[in-house]
Amino acid sequence: MDVALDKAILEALPKESRVLAVVEYGSSLWASTAQIETKTADGSRSDYFLKILRAEDAEQRVLGEYMAMSEIYNTLPSIAPQPRGYGKCKDENAYFFICDYLPIDHKLPNPERLGKKLAELHKTSQSPTGKFGFHCTTFDGKLPLNTTWDSNWTSFFTRLVRDVYKLDVEVNGFWKELDDAMQVTFDKLIPRLLDPLTANGRTIKPCLIHGDLWESNIGTDQRTGEVYIFDACSYYAHNEKEIAIWRCEHHNMTEEAYRLEYLENFPKSEPTNEFEDRGRLYAVETLLINSAHFPGSVTRQRALSELNYLINKYVS
Repeated sequence: MDVALDKAILEALPKESRVLAVVEYGSSLWASTAQIETKTADGSRSDYFLKILRAEDAEQRVLGEYMAMSEIYNTLPSIAPQPRGYGKCKDENAYFFICDYLPIDHKLPNPERLGKKLAELHKTSQSPTGKFGFHCTTFDGKLPLNTTWDSNWTSFFTRLVRDVYKLDVEVNGFWKELDDAMQVTFDKLIPRLLDPLTANGRTIKPCLIHGDLWESNIGTDQRTGEVYIFDACSYYAHNEKEIAIWRCEHHNMTEEAYRLEYLENFPKSEPTNEFEDRGRLYAVETLLINSAHFPGSVTRQRALSELNYLINKYVS
């Protein structure tokens, strides 16, 4: 990338920053990404990560990422790079997001460090409304999530999955076998598995989750070994929703140690004997949104297989 940055991006950097170089950094399916190397007035180095989107919905997507990452950083600064700004470019029809640059590697993270820090984020967070949801629409990849505030987790999750399923159908077409399973899921399976979380006087706290915590959105600082998360599509949710993604075979963090280390710091919700099956249900949302991103993906069949297993066990 050229050193001559867009005027709006330069204005978003801390005052008196002098840009030394702009270097292509990392890879993204949906955006251009770079490392901005700068020097401050006192001669010290400060580097930043830059993402530029040029899609029709770029404005909403960079807003969602900025709001999500700001919420995470403000809740637990030790788990995320500090967001520095977002906005509309002045020299082209595009939108940008900037945060601190960290020298990270993308090897699979240490389960113990990740589990401890992620549980701390979930425990520390406080929903500003006391409800499940988020301030704005956030985007998993290029697709929007329905984050409308809701005091009831069952109805929030039902609406979330219903909208993700619609996105999948738009891309992959109607499949009667899957549609039949989805209707049973909305009407019976989700209430059966999620209503017990708040039965008999139980409560669940709306926890701030990253929303798409697979290995490419987690990094380890090469200097300190600390684990950081980024590229979030956050909302306040049942905390177990966060770690259900680690069940999905199209990602690489399926080793049981990741879930076990997390549970050492944030125990299973009651009823604990249904924890694994709640995870299967939560993972269906991950599988379907992957299918909506990548037409023809095996994740669509895997979503149906998970639902058939759960329906046979709890509904049939």
